[in-house]
Amino acid sequence: MTSITPYLLYTSCEDALDYLHRAFGFEEVLRYNGPEGYVTHAEMRIDGVPIMMGNPGEGYRNPRELGQETVGVYVEVDDSDAVYERASAAGAEIVDEPNDRPYGHRTFTARDPEGHYWYFAHVIADVPAEEWGAQVADVG
Repeated sequence: MTSITPYLLYTSCEDALDYLHRAFGFEEVLRYNGPEGYVTHAEMRIDGVPIMMGNPGEGYRNPRELGQETVGVYVEVDDSDAVYERASAAGAEIVDEPNDRPYGHRTFTARDPEGHYWYFAHVIADVPAEEWGAQVADVG
């Protein structure tokens, strides 16, 4: 089995652990305080799906400091509207309000305090890719 787990870098994993829980409902699985005296590795889950994070130490610049998006994390949940309500109540920076997409997902976008973009979605319709303008590769 193959899986992909996002590994995000933060200047403060401690703050990220708190924020991701409050804003989006992630649950902390573990944290490791390295010899540097701060959290250098941590793991969280939402609906059983993991993310990892680390603090690479001095010299790291997060997306907010760089002034640009460096990665987006697309999270499919059962109810993105409920996650939106939670995020809004927690004071999250909402970049794109909830809306229905032509590809059959209802999404919203938020940016965390260090500048990572989070795209939350749930499926509202099964729309074939060709119907919304995508080209499907022949991998056959």
